[in-house]
Order: sequence, then C-alpha cells, then structure tokens
Amino acid sequence: MAKGHRSQIKRERNANNKETRPKAKLSYARVSVQKACFVLDAIRGKDVKTALGILAYNPRYASSIIEKLLKSAIANAENNNGMNVDNLFIEECYAEKGPTMKRIRPRAQGRAYRIEKRISHITIVLNER
Repeated sequence: MAKGHRSQIKRERNANNKETRPKAKLSYARVSVQKACFVLDAIRGKDVKTALGILAYNPRYASSIIEKLLKSAIANAENNNGMNVDNLFIEECYAEKGPTMKRIRPRAQGRAYRIEKRISHITIVLNER
C-alpha cells in the first residue's frame, strides 16, 4: 500500500508525467476537420515565422483561425516556458472531429434534407530546435 493520501499520490504521479512542450488548443471551431487539415498540412514542421507568413497569405477561412491559435501557442511558449521565439517550430498540429450541428433543409414534396455543420478541435504543439 502506497503512503500518503490518494490526492497526494495522484499529484506526484502527474508531476512526473507533465508535458513540457508549449501548446494551444481551440475547441469547437466552426470549420470542418478536412478543411482545417488543408491549412495544417501546409505549416506542419515549419518554423514559427515561416508558418505565420504562410497563414497570413492563405485565402482559406481556417487559416485566420489557425493563425490566432499559433500566436497563442507562441505566447504560451514565451511566457510560461521562457523559450526563445526564434528557435520555435511546429512539432505537431492536428484537427479532431467535434460534435456536429444538425439542421433541416426543406425539399420538394414535403421532404426534408439534413445539413450537417461540422465542428473541429484544433491543437498546435510547438518545440525548440
């Protein structure tokens, strides 16, 4: 039997498994996973300054959302982890499926078609070179 209170044991176990890489996550973004991945594939593995340049001139709607998220991840790296912005690069970036909003579109002869408004959770993880 381990010594200490259950919460203390959990605290010690979580301290050992702590993630040190800075990251930012956006939940419930109103863009589909497929459309977000087009933009994320363009910036994966690039350094931060290059990625911001790509996002600034990308015409897709998802790029404006991801640009904001990347700036947040950079701020997290600078303030929380004390990392140098010039050495940062995008180690991981991915979009996961969120809940789908279902809407109804009226069609001919009293029928109804379903419209699915897809939502995604986007995550960006940075690291230093």
